[in-house]
Amino acid sequence: MTYAVLLGSAAVLGTPIVARASGEPESDAVTVVSSKVSDDYSRTRLRDGTYAPETYAFGEGGHWTGTVRDGSIDGLKFIDVARAMAQPLAHQSYVPSRDPRATKQLIMVYWGRTSTPERFDGSAAAGILQAAAANAATHKAASDQNTQFSQQIVTPPAVSMPCAKFDPATTTDQITGSIDADNAMTGALSLVSAENKSRDQQDAKNASLLGYDTWWDSTANFKGTPLEHRRQDMIDELEHDRYFVILMAYDFQTLWKGRKHKLLWQTRFSVSQRGVDFDKELPLMAMNASRYFGQSSNGLARDSLPVGRVDVGDLKTLGVVAAK
Repeated sequence: MTYAVLLGSAAVLGTPIVARASGEPESDAVTVVSSKVSDDYSRTRLRDGTYAPETYAFGEGGHWTGTVRDGSIDGLKFIDVARAMAQPLAHQSYVPSRDPRATKQLIMVYWGRTSTPERFDGSAAAGILQAAAANAATHKAASDQNTQFSQQIVTPPAVSMPCAKFDPATTTDQITGSIDADNAMTGALSLVSAENKSRDQQDAKNASLLGYDTWWDSTANFKGTPLEHRRQDMIDELEHDRYFVILMAYDFQTLWKGRKHKLLWQTRFSVSQRGVDFDKELPLMAMNASRYFGQSSNGLARDSLPVGRVDVGDLKTLGVVAAK
């Protein structure tokens, strides 16, 4: 078993790279953070209240490509994303290590853009249902008209006593047309039901990926209640593409020597794709989320992207560490 990792040094905070050019407008995007910690992991504080340093190395987790071309993320490499994580990690006393024997954590880095389901109002199923409903309405109107005419009393001019009711002829085409309309409506409703199920599955998948799973589970029974708007707010967020980064920190020594995966902490943070360039906002997203690195967020935490500059440097050493 071999792990490709980035072995860093203090030089990662060297040559600055500007995250957002001076004079560019502030983003109104909100960083949503979900962070969880293992029961047996805790940070040690020094006398001055700061955290004791902990060494780490980066590992490449993977890139979620999504379904659309996006110039702000498609060209980014693992080294670019890792570089953007270095200073935010340093703010929480996570220190890059050059020596695998002294490295405490392997921080796996995942990033990408979610793939969201097609919205119902623009889907093929919605168009089919609309056409079927219009056709059914037309046949129902014709049937209602026939019923109305059939109830009219017919009185011949020379006779004072009513003798019959008017019964318009019902053609075979009218009967088969009504049956076809009913069948089309049934098929359209089945198609919509299948599409809704697929959308729910995709939403649930994105909820798990982005750290919305607690919110997803806690609002599962809100449908049809006065609290339904809370679940709908979540679904509205999930059904728009989001940029995300996931950091998963494992015990490096346990993984390297014992080949066992011991997850210490994980932080997932994301921002809506609308009006945002991932490559420009990535360092600010990471800085916003950094307060939760190695800490529990107790659910979802939200903060607007800050204004200013984030200066990060180059990672100097790229190495491969083989498992013992």
